[in-house]
Amino acid sequence: MTKQLKRKYEDLKKYLQGFDSLAVAFSGGVDSTFLLAAAKEALGEKVIAVTLLSGFVPENEIKEATLFATALGVKHEFIRVDELDIPGVAENPPDRCYLCKKALFKKIKTLAEKAEIQQVVDGSNLDDEGDYRPGMKALAELEIKSPLRVAQLTKEEIRSLSQMLNLPTWDKPSFACLASRIPYGEPITKEKLAMIEKAELFLVKQGFKQMRVRCHDKLARIEVPAEDIPLLLNSEMREKIAGAFARIGFIYTAVDIKGYRTGSLNETLKQ
Repeated sequence: MTKQLKRKYEDLKKYLQGFDSLAVAFSGGVDSTFLLAAAKEALGEKVIAVTLLSGFVPENEIKEATLFATALGVKHEFIRVDELDIPGVAENPPDRCYLCKKALFKKIKTLAEKAEIQQVVDGSNLDDEGDYRPGMKALAELEIKSPLRVAQLTKEEIRSLSQMLNLPTWDKPSFACLASRIPYGEPITKEKLAMIEKAELFLVKQGFKQMRVRCHDKLARIEVPAEDIPLLLNSEMREKIAGAFARIGFIYTAVDIKGYRTGSLNETLKQ
């Protein structure tokens, strides 16, 4: 670990120690897992993890989060939510993430207040400032703190520190909620979310780690890193994927020749 990275980690822990107690919004992803581990090291028993049980998050992500919190010895709370009940979310406007995060973090704040926890924190990092992320506005309005941003930690640095700490998520593929696979303006339904979850799980089982299945009604647009496109286009693999996706409910399956990139649906907002 470089001196600069070590200093950032020490600054992070010092910042976390400035709170009497913390509730970490915990998804089980790279960032929130690292934050939870750092918070536990900084504050010990005065930290709880809060995970949302949601149709926007695959079941295997919840399972992994539960296993890690148990292994870490952190009290783990769950809140069952249905984002499609939040006014405006199902219509999928460009500010969907704002509407969603505002409602969900209100629930986390309420839980924290009842448990007499001083502050709610989330795992946003420095790189999250470089893309269209309306959810950040909701966090600011609710006074949710983002310690990884305060410590100026990038995703790459978080992965390096996670590896040093032997966290199982250090090389875990990036993940975003399933609703982010559906273009703005196209309604979000439970059927579409289930189709996306099944399709992505199938690709994982075929050996694809970092990927997205973007859902354009009954058309699935697959994004994988450029180096994985040849494997995706192998005749045998094509047949397997086409057959599986048809059984899931997609009429058409396409490959995005630009390859995988985060926030690709935000590209429509720039047009």
